[in-house]
Amino acid sequence: MTHGHGKAVLDDLNPLTRNLRRAIPDVYDGFRELHHAAFAPGVALDTKMKELIAVAIAVAVECDGCIASHARAAVRAGASKEECADMLAVTFLMGGGPASIYAPRAYDAFCEFYDAEHGVQTEA
Repeated sequence: MTHGHGKAVLDDLNPLTRNLRRAIPDVYDGFRELHHAAFAPGVALDTKMKELIAVAIAVAVECDGCIASHARAAVRAGASKEECADMLAVTFLMGGGPASIYAPRAYDAFCEFYDAEHGVQTEA
């Protein structure tokens, strides 16, 4: 299986992000601080759970870049394919038809990053 919703999306966005970050570095610095604070392990939720929530929200707002970024982060935080799929089931309930399009994209991105992180060979 070839993937197109993970690394390829981030690769397309990286130069665009870099260009804008150079133009408004203070805004990006502030956003980075907010990001680190929001995803730090909390009293009730660990980083893995927070990243899975972010993937669900990314599906809801139909943001491919957010899906790819948070799918990668969820894998790095230790989420499993089963946890991701279970979370995405809820997006179908809450998001209806649009979620039935963006949730498979999210699962594809998650599986791409998961397989790469765990050394799983995928079909080309």
